[in-house]
Amino acid sequence: MHAEWRKSTFSSPVGDDCVEVSYSTEVHLRDSKNPDGGTLHLPASSWAPHLLARTE
Repeated sequence: MHAEWRKSTFSSPVGDDCVEVSYSTEVHLRDSKNPDGGTLHLPASSWAPHLLARTE
């Protein structure tokens, strides 16, 4: 089971053109326009560099 889905802060505040992320022991990514269309699963360790890149 994964945590609640969250929208990317880089997404437009209107509309559904965004990436959503959910994380616990794994990171899950999906397209908000098609939430049932599939989910990308990543190890949490591979997601950390993306979080660090945002703060630089």
